[in-house]
Amino acid sequence: MDKLELFPKLLKPYLHLLDEGHMATGYIVEGDEKVCVIDTMNGFTDIKSYIRGFTDKPVVVVNTHGHPDHIFGNVYFDEAYLNPKDLELAESFLKVPEFVDACEKNGLVMPPFKPIKEGDVIDLGGKTLEVYELPGHTAGGIVLLLKEDRILFTGDSVNHHLWMMLDGCLPMADFIKNLDRIMFLEEKADFILHGHARDFDDISLIRCLRQGAVEIVEGKTSEDLPYDWFGGVAKQHHFELLEGKRYSQYENSLIVYNP
Repeated sequence: MDKLELFPKLLKPYLHLLDEGHMATGYIVEGDEKVCVIDTMNGFTDIKSYIRGFTDKPVVVVNTHGHPDHIFGNVYFDEAYLNPKDLELAESFLKVPEFVDACEKNGLVMPPFKPIKEGDVIDLGGKTLEVYELPGHTAGGIVLLLKEDRILFTGDSVNHHLWMMLDGCLPMADFIKNLDRIMFLEEKADFILHGHARDFDDISLIRCLRQGAVEIVEGKTSEDLPYDWFGGVAKQHHFELLEGKRYSQYENSLIVYNP
């Protein structure tokens, strides 16, 4: 793979944020016995070599969903966990000629996906990650709760710039129902780390995002502007954040959707 500058940030002694060229974010959670990588980004960064710079503990890799900027870096590992509901989606991207050529050029092979689902628990030794499903951005999206430290890793399922216009995204009303199903996590976590973050967000981001989705379903979209992206033109709906809470960004929080 070509290289892209990595901007690592040690959020806590056991928690690394890996900002890959401001295009995607992955995380490393270190327990007493194992290390977990949450999303491997675009493959521009050899995360395994980065990890070996500070520990030789066994590594578990988890993809929060099947989009390229969360799975392509799996090539540096022997296996990775993915919700089977996103398997077809993920495998479609593995056939993209540019990715195939890059792997062949660099002698890299995409490892197999192993199934992960709601109710699974990843024990790292003193650090426990609980798995919950949150379909919306993709059908197989998952979030991971670091129970002991009250941190929720949400991939792209909950963030400041939620894309809901892609092929494979669920209807907005279904996404709201799925958010409601896991809203109890507000009581179990204080902060969110999502798939394009550079720091912590208050857990209230979930509720703020949900309100924005409700407004779209209710048709409160008269002020929504066009949103140009590589697949065409969609609409963007801005949602409000709560005053006095800690967020990694304060402006331009939006949901992108097809009108």
